[in-house]
Amino acid sequence: MQRSVYHSPVYHSQSIQAWEQRWFAQQNSSLGLMQQAAWTITQQLVAQFQQKKIRNIAVWCGYGNNAGDGYYIAAFLKQAGFKVTVFSSEMGDSADLKRAYQYAQSQQVNVQLLNPSCGTTTVPHSFDKGELSVDCHIDALFGIGLNRALDQKWQDIIHLFNMQTGLKISIDIPSGVHANTGQALPCAVQADQTFTILGYKAGLFTGQAKAYVGQLHLISLIPTDAELKPIAYLSPNKIILPKRQAFGHKGSYGHVLVVGGHADMGGAVIMSAEAAFHAGAGKVSVVCHAKHHQAILSRSPNIMVRDINALDQEAIQNLLNHVDAVCFGMGLGRDEWAEYIYQQWFALLNKNSHLEVVLDADGLWFLAKYPQHLNIHLYATPHSGEAATLLACTAADIEQDRVAAIQQLQQKYAGQWVLKGAGSLILEEELFICTQGNAGMGTGGMGDVLAGMIASLKAQFHQQITLHEIVSLHAQAGDLLAENGMRGLQAHEMGHMIYRVVNHE
Repeated sequence: MQRSVYHSPVYHSQSIQAWEQRWFAQQNSSLGLMQQAAWTITQQLVAQFQQKKIRNIAVWCGYGNNAGDGYYIAAFLKQAGFKVTVFSSEMGDSADLKRAYQYAQSQQVNVQLLNPSCGTTTVPHSFDKGELSVDCHIDALFGIGLNRALDQKWQDIIHLFNMQTGLKISIDIPSGVHANTGQALPCAVQADQTFTILGYKAGLFTGQAKAYVGQLHLISLIPTDAELKPIAYLSPNKIILPKRQAFGHKGSYGHVLVVGGHADMGGAVIMSAEAAFHAGAGKVSVVCHAKHHQAILSRSPNIMVRDINALDQEAIQNLLNHVDAVCFGMGLGRDEWAEYIYQQWFALLNKNSHLEVVLDADGLWFLAKYPQHLNIHLYATPHSGEAATLLACTAADIEQDRVAAIQQLQQKYAGQWVLKGAGSLILEEELFICTQGNAGMGTGGMGDVLAGMIASLKAQFHQQITLHEIVSLHAQAGDLLAENGMRGLQAHEMGHMIYRVVNHE
């Protein structure tokens, strides 16, 4: 497998803060780092502003080091010839922040009070009906230390910021976004661009982050040290599968078995099976209720079908001996029949070490009902609702901290995991974050397509391809499908896009 040799590391905010403190303990200046961050960001902004003919800039400064970055950026932009106004909150106790403020004043930056200490929000007089006549707004209100819900005063300020026209840029992280979970607290700045400092934070990529971060730029300033440990890595964007050998045949590229298809639910197994073929599997079989066989064969005569009700334990084991990967649970249902099928199949799937097994949909529901440890070749792919069932909590609990949730899933059940959603998380030996995909993929059947792709590519390449690489290929196919718009995408249309991404060179 040819793949990226470097995965960008992603950190917990506390790790970033501890890294800074170790740097300062080596007699490096905290004020100097603030100035360096502001200067580096300013140089990138100047190049942008000149190209976009931006002249008037408003910098919104809150508390702490993030506000200090803002004051220095304002001063450096003023030195570069731009018209700059700072909207400032009341000053905190930080010596570095006070020095940054004083430096901005020394450069004759226009500073207006944003929220006086009496606790009421004052709208600056430059606003006219909620809109300030500037070309760009820079958010330096809160940094990565924010971990509590914003009070009404700060919510009002953020809403006011979002109302403005012009380019919107956030420093380090959009104010109001939790640096580790990506959740809004409860609202956040909707930035067009974010300049994040020192290292990537998990909250920039998962949860609600895509609604706020915009285009992301990394400002690297100091060398990493041995104590700095990533919490995750970004899944690579470029994945190249090996070329096929000229003498290959259908038996060379894996046999995928799709198992599910309750009498009332036949579509899921069709989408999984077709995705498996489009991803390159040599052979695909579907075991489902016999009433769906005609529909399957009329759509895809290359798919082989078996009656799920006609197989006993011996026949199931014999079938498993002749396949490489299994998708289990799509359209299975949750009634007594489905429970019988689950118990008939699952123990065999989990104990056959030669099999690559994808557990999805109703299969996950029964795993929650009958918890057991999964082998390393079993890949579970819940969305937040299914993860909540597996962890006996609510979907809101899962979304509050997706990183913690996927770690808890693996601790409880073992195996390998995908927590689907915006910024899908993939937990193998390490945690990965998928940065691709789009909101148009939030439609019925996309998970069935992913399950088919995982089974297909694992059947072909086994440990030569990782789970996070397959999730990225699925997301890339979804992005291709959404090129002309996200609204109205349908999962059964993914096939030709899958074909394109697995043949990309």
